[in-house]
Amino acid sequence: MANRVLSILGSTGSIGTNTLNVVQQFPDRFRVAALAAGRNVSLLLEQIRTFQPRLVAVLNRELAEELSGLLGPGDPQPEIVYGASGYEQVATLPEVDMVLSSMVGAAGLLPTIAAVKAGKHLALANKETLVIAGQIVMELAIQNGISILPVDSEHSAIFQSLQGNHRKSLRRILLTASGGPFFQKSLEELAKVTPQGALKHPNWSMGRKITIDSATLMNKGLEVIEAQWLFGVPTDQIDVHIHPESIVHSMVEYIDGSVIAQLGIPDMTIPIAYALAYPERLPVRNPPLDLFHLQKLSFYPPDTDRFPCLRLAYEACARGSTMPAVLNAANEVAVNAFLEEKIGFLDIARLIESVMKHHQISGELDLDAILAADKWARLEAERLVNQK
Repeated sequence: MANRVLSILGSTGSIGTNTLNVVQQFPDRFRVAALAAGRNVSLLLEQIRTFQPRLVAVLNRELAEELSGLLGPGDPQPEIVYGASGYEQVATLPEVDMVLSSMVGAAGLLPTIAAVKAGKHLALANKETLVIAGQIVMELAIQNGISILPVDSEHSAIFQSLQGNHRKSLRRILLTASGGPFFQKSLEELAKVTPQGALKHPNWSMGRKITIDSATLMNKGLEVIEAQWLFGVPTDQIDVHIHPESIVHSMVEYIDGSVIAQLGIPDMTIPIAYALAYPERLPVRNPPLDLFHLQKLSFYPPDTDRFPCLRLAYEACARGSTMPAVLNAANEVAVNAFLEEKIGFLDIARLIESVMKHHQISGELDLDAILAADKWARLEAERLVNQK
């Protein structure tokens, strides 16, 4: 019998497919009961045939009907649901004990909260959930007695580096960032960046949105906010280091001057497997890290003049309340506009900063206020895009 029964929110994305890769390697340890995807019906069909979930969700009714029509008499016949209510069903399926949350962007917030309220342990890859509603989600996790295990390689590294140590001994969290493909480019060169160039990450294979976020350093800014909530550390104790080799996934500095780091090849199956099997480690099929071949590890300070998205994330976190939700929503719209070649690479940060400047922070922070701020920021960002 499987040790852990899983629902996967975002099964056809990069994290979701890597998670299913881990499940395939350890079929005696994991069973997939439910899958949720967006529009990629063809890949979801393959996943249904391989993992035989009893429940699947897609974005809308039309896609649900398309998927149903593709399933033949010899195929598994899961229940097919759709939309927000369908995603919530996947997140709260009674037999599931862990939900892997990897839907892209703010779309993952409500099903992730539903999973926490239903008492499901969470393997969290959707950083936007904590960026937007960190206080609410962490309080719900405590109330429902569930664990939130980080899947992002950086937060997994911090989590591992904290094991066996007292939190009161912590001095700083040192988040590492690859710097993306442009960290040594000038402003003049950045102004000419194309979506095709920005999607060529030097080390990681990721989805389109997170790859652009890596190129702007917004991904690292979102991770700073996420780390604040995951580890209960204020942002003035969270520093970012550019580390082009992507071998040191993050570090923790203690009050005696010791620094503990987690190192590994840049492969997401490592932190995914650690989250799924915690506190055990699984022998995933990956080549070992060869430090003799690597020879060197380099670190650089981030340049927030050339990459202001990181500065904006710190500012949003400092202002608190609904501002991180506004930052995230404006960024999602800006990244999409850049990918559609409606705005330039440097316009991403300019657009986000403009939206933040026009936002009136809500007095009381609750889920309704967060969702209202998210909606307002998207409309404001789209208005600015259309002015270009």
